[in-house]
Order: sequence, then C-alpha cells, then structure tokens
Amino acid sequence: MLLERARDPSDPESVEELIRAVYAELRKTAGSLMRRERAGHSLVATDLVHEAYFRLFREGASWEDRRHFFGSAAIAMRRVLIDHARRKKAGRRIPSDELVELEPDNEPFELPDLDLLALDRALTRLAEVHPRQAEIVELRFFAGLSESEVADLLQVSRMTVSRDWKVARLRLQREMRAG
Repeated sequence: MLLERARDPSDPESVEELIRAVYAELRKTAGSLMRRERAGHSLVATDLVHEAYFRLFREGASWEDRRHFFGSAAIAMRRVLIDHARRKKAGRRIPSDELVELEPDNEPFELPDLDLLALDRALTRLAEVHPRQAEIVELRFFAGLSESEVADLLQVSRMTVSRDWKVARLRLQREMRAG
C-alpha cells in the first residue's frame, strides 16, 4: 500500500508517488475552499495545497490508512486557513523568510462573509462533544469529500454522514451566532 510505503524514510520516491496520486484531489478540494473565500484573498488554491503538503510532511508522514491521510490533509488545510485569518486579523504580513516560492495560480480562493476564526472555535468545541460530527465537517468542508466518500472513510452509512453533517452545520451555526 502506498501510504505504508510513504512512511518508510528509506523510500523517498514513495512520498512523491503518494503526492502525485492525491494531488489532483487535494487541488480540487483547495479550489472548492478558495471559491468560498472573500474576493481579493491573498491565498490561492495552489498555495493552500502546497502549504498543507509542507505541514503534513514537516510533522512526519505517518498515516494509518486513507481515512487518516485525508483527515490529516483536511486538518492541515484548516490550519493554513485559520493561521492566515489570524495573521490577517492581527494585521501582520508573513515574514519574507517564511514565504515559500510557489507556482502562480490564477484561481482565487474565496469564502464570503465566513469568519474562519469563529468557525475554528466552534468546530473545536463541537469536537469535544461530538467528535464524529466534527470529523465529518473537516472531511466535507476542508477536504471537500462527498458524503459517500466520508461514509467509506468512517465506515458508517451515507445516511449517518448526511444526518451528522446536517446536525453539525446547525450546531456550528448556532455556536457561531452565540459567539
């Protein structure tokens, strides 16, 4: 299995093979996330995928299975977006020594009127009480997986995912409104 091979530090080619195998899916997910972002956002989809990639591999490639990998990727993308929102809110620019040169990408990443910091806080609280619902939100929203794909990864029915997805969104909306 490719994920198992990617964990082996003596096989660096397997990590590149893994990225080639999942890049298109991660790029599609990032593009979907970026279309929801506000106009003029300084991140683009390629930047999001690359930054998530660097975070995934900086922390060490150690995934148990496909579910764990895509969950880790969703969390990495979430962290990139949240960190970017925090820096923006604080009025800070990324120091030039922390910038990574990436390929230009003309596809802007937009999420109109969504407070990512409020979403992050609400999602963190949801995870404390309903971890599966929080995981479904991360996989659906941040990883862009379909209900069927999430059901396969979590080994539950599609109806369970659909129900948890609806309930989680309502809980998050209520939590975000309450502040």
